[in-house]
Amino acid sequence: MEDRKKNSSIQCSVTQCEYNLGDEEYCTLDSIEVGTHESNPTMPECTDCNSFVLGSE
Repeated sequence: MEDRKKNSSIQCSVTQCEYNLGDEEYCTLDSIEVGTHESNPTMPECTDCNSFVLGSE
């Protein structure tokens, strides 16, 4: 397994994501892409982390 480093600029509580650092709740990517699934997003629930990858357990 590669050495994964915490990106202290990106907090993440989605433990199912391949890039989540687990108990520290941070992302290990250098940057993420944020997108939306709505034509007119008006609240946080309308946005998505497009960098999400389902991790293996």
